[in-house]
Amino acid sequence: MATSPNPTRDDFAALLDESLGGADGGFEGRVVKGTVTAIDNDHAVIDVGLKSEGRVALREFAMPGQKADLKVGDEVEVFVDRVENMNGEAMLSRDRARREAAWDVLEGEFDAGNRVDGVIFGRVKGGFTVDLGGAVAFLPGSQVDVRPVRDVGPLMDIAQPFVILKMDRKRGNIVVSRRAILEETRAEQRTGLILNLAEGQIIDGVVKNITDYGAFVDLGGIDGLLHVTDISYKRINHPSEVINIGDTVKVQIVRINKDTQRISLGMKQLESDPWDAAVAKYPVGTKLKGAVTNITEYGAFIELEAGIEGLVHVSEMSWTKKNVHPGKIVSTSQEVDVVVLDIDMEKRRISLGLKQAHDNPWASFADKFPVGSTVEGEVKNATEFGLFIGLDGDVDGMVHMSDIAWGITGEEALHLHRKGETVKAIVLDIDAEKERISLGIKQLTPDPWSSITSKYPIGHVHTGEVRNFTNFGVFVELEEGIDGLIHISDLSWLKKVKHPSEFTSVGAIMEVKVLDIDESNRRLSLGHKQTSENPWYNYEGVFEVGTLHTGKVSEAVDKGFNVLFETFGV
Repeated sequence: MATSPNPTRDDFAALLDESLGGADGGFEGRVVKGTVTAIDNDHAVIDVGLKSEGRVALREFAMPGQKADLKVGDEVEVFVDRVENMNGEAMLSRDRARREAAWDVLEGEFDAGNRVDGVIFGRVKGGFTVDLGGAVAFLPGSQVDVRPVRDVGPLMDIAQPFVILKMDRKRGNIVVSRRAILEETRAEQRTGLILNLAEGQIIDGVVKNITDYGAFVDLGGIDGLLHVTDISYKRINHPSEVINIGDTVKVQIVRINKDTQRISLGMKQLESDPWDAAVAKYPVGTKLKGAVTNITEYGAFIELEAGIEGLVHVSEMSWTKKNVHPGKIVSTSQEVDVVVLDIDMEKRRISLGLKQAHDNPWASFADKFPVGSTVEGEVKNATEFGLFIGLDGDVDGMVHMSDIAWGITGEEALHLHRKGETVKAIVLDIDAEKERISLGIKQLTPDPWSSITSKYPIGHVHTGEVRNFTNFGVFVELEEGIDGLIHISDLSWLKKVKHPSEFTSVGAIMEVKVLDIDESNRRLSLGHKQTSENPWYNYEGVFEVGTLHTGKVSEAVDKGFNVLFETFGV
């Protein structure tokens, strides 16, 4: 009101500020009290002391899904958006008023860490909207429950507690969680339930979920893990082989971790341990039947009974198949005969042998083919030191290169036979323990050196074939397996031979005389010039000391000259 008869501009400004709510900001952006003057269709007409009234939708005065309980004369709080719009009406909002009031309350609850009540009323991308007494909050889908919820319908439009995770008033952002309350409640329940449980206790439970590694069992409000290895002493690949979801099972509490509130359960613990009688039931040397349960690179596991398995190492799988993957010898679920080799109760391990359940083919071969027997087989392989022959009973024998043929070197003998060829041999030696069989091929024929002295006595002349020659002599073969050496000095009486090739050639037939026999070293010394009379005996009377003769110089040497007496050929 003007204080003078002639009001100034300042007076008018003061009156305007007063009409708008004061000079400190006015009505706009504030929550004020107003009176309902009328209800027009779906709107309430409210007077907040401005020159014009405002209209607010009735739905703003009701909870979601409910009708507004409002009548003329009621005093309500509203938020003034604008003092006047283009129609001259005040722009009011009950929702904004409730929101502002709610934010004040929620900030206090958030700072104190208290729970707040709210109503889930809508769906948005990634979650849901929650009414917290006027303020709208976001409820992420992951925060609805401790487990994924497929149908949120039963949870909507009902008041329930929430925990505020985050608030940002400037951005109008509130994030809440229902899951946190459930987890807190669940933790309290678990703590109370755990106090009533003890390790070793036997209790009934219901299978809630099954995974590859085990099953979760509900013990009446608290879950325990039944690991797959604790379901049965028998090998189980997956829990579903024994139990199903919804089954009531009797379990024993194996371990309780009060810090993590985790409970480990067991079913096999309610059964008798088959290992308690394993030593008496499976003594070393016992032959048993079992089923192959698993195959690895290092062997195969054999189930002897439910809960007891033994390992057949790859080295104990076959007498004859070496360095072969176990999967090529046995197959899963196959029933096999095994022998107990060792048992370790402390480590719960049984060593089994597959090959020991069958006769040792090396020992069987020794019984069937003693030393001196003639055998026949295929050349499996040729090495630098001999031949491997496949024999009866799927075993191999070796012919050393020195036992392939008489009278030739081992290297030469190796070229006489090829892989795949069928040959006969004599059994020379058998070592069943070391799995070795020694064979000989040359022993099929008599040793020609056994009668060498009677067949080729010293001083006798024979005919032979030049097989080879070296710088120092000629090798002459008298018969297969017997050859001798003619030293280069024993080739000619008259001619001085520098190399055997000057005198003879490979394949030539020569007469030889046996000069010496070394039976122990199998060496035969031969001579060719000795097959004829020494002409020098005839020259002794002609070339007496002091006689004079005519000759021709044939060659000059370091020490003089070689003279040829053509008449005598010397």
